[in-house]
Amino acid sequence: MNKRVVITGLGVVAPNGTGIPDFLEAIQNGTSGIRFNPQYEALNFNCQVSGVPDFEWDHLKTYVNEVTFHGLKGQGIGYAIKAALDAWNDAGNELDYESDTVLWDSGCVFGNSVSDTAVIKNIIARVDAKEARKLGSRVIEQVMNSGATAYISGRLGLGNKVITNSAACATGSQAVLMGYEYIKFGMAKRMLVGSTEHVDPYIFGAFDSMRVLSRKFNQFPEQASRPMSTSSGGFVPGSGAGAMVLEDLDFALARGASIYAEILGGANNSGGQRNGGSMTAPNNGSVIKCLEEAVMNAQVQAQDIDLISGHLTGTMADKMEVANWMAVYGKNNNKFPLTNSLKSMIGHCLSAAGSIECVAVALQLFHQFVHPNINLEDPNPEIAEMIGMDALPTECLKKEINIAAKANFGFGDINTCLIFSKFDYNG
Repeated sequence: MNKRVVITGLGVVAPNGTGIPDFLEAIQNGTSGIRFNPQYEALNFNCQVSGVPDFEWDHLKTYVNEVTFHGLKGQGIGYAIKAALDAWNDAGNELDYESDTVLWDSGCVFGNSVSDTAVIKNIIARVDAKEARKLGSRVIEQVMNSGATAYISGRLGLGNKVITNSAACATGSQAVLMGYEYIKFGMAKRMLVGSTEHVDPYIFGAFDSMRVLSRKFNQFPEQASRPMSTSSGGFVPGSGAGAMVLEDLDFALARGASIYAEILGGANNSGGQRNGGSMTAPNNGSVIKCLEEAVMNAQVQAQDIDLISGHLTGTMADKMEVANWMAVYGKNNNKFPLTNSLKSMIGHCLSAAGSIECVAVALQLFHQFVHPNINLEDPNPEIAEMIGMDALPTECLKKEINIAAKANFGFGDINTCLIFSKFDYNG
């Protein structure tokens, strides 16, 4: 079976915009969501800025019932519920929470990395104080790695494949690829896909200890995330969630759904932590193989790519990533594809990075624009020489974009690349 897979709904909780209208405006205008965080200053972190969504917890009362709301503690789960249910609603699906109907043709792949460690800290404190009985019956839901997926699928009655994936920074795009494959090969009609991440002080502190975070722009937080820049000094951790509703094209058309974009294919692999690959560094050969297989599986040519949405974190890895893109998508092109990094505006949302960035790609295809790379006043000269400054927009471009590539690369030497296209019924 070889079904066409389209995107019919989007939801997002991002540092620079919660909800699609606010997020769309922010990425078109190049609005940063990075802010100074006094708590991190008090904790004596080297990096004292972060991307934290403007999220009203009480608003979740409109998404879950009263009992569930009062038992809900995990911030990441809260992000996931909002993004996922917003996407479901955006796709024009009914939100009949009281129905006993199980949607056997609809499933969910929603990823994350670690549970909310603040919740875990509370459990440890209670247990150590011999007060385990005071934890209540709902606390275990908050620390299950599958907590977000369980809340989402239970709220909507999803009866097909319900999976929690975890692949570090490749989690979000991997979730989208998995949902795409289930529909393409006839195992589901509709999949709600995405990922979530809440970077609390304990996770933030662990990254800070690695000395891979930005530390030179604590007084100028909006300038701190600087992918492909000479003055970049590490990434800025962010939090949030992104979600998409994917559907079999015939299923979507039959119910009159609006369509944002189409997914043509993709690829996922591991470098096996060999040939230069490690827990934290990529095997560049496997990255190139992933990028090559993505266009092959999508049945397009490398020269067909109009836009690259890179992983591009603002670290030393940016130069090698661009070289890997160049090895595949620069072979037959007179001009390298336009290239941008959403992380310049929102930081690196870790497991949620790929899903939020996929939402941004879908919006760029639907509205036909290319969002800017902010903070690129001093591009890395080696990158600029490789692909040319014309490929690195620093202002929003209104431009015809037909096919876009989106990739993410995660700790553990994991790679994912997706190929999106503007929707064309005859395509």
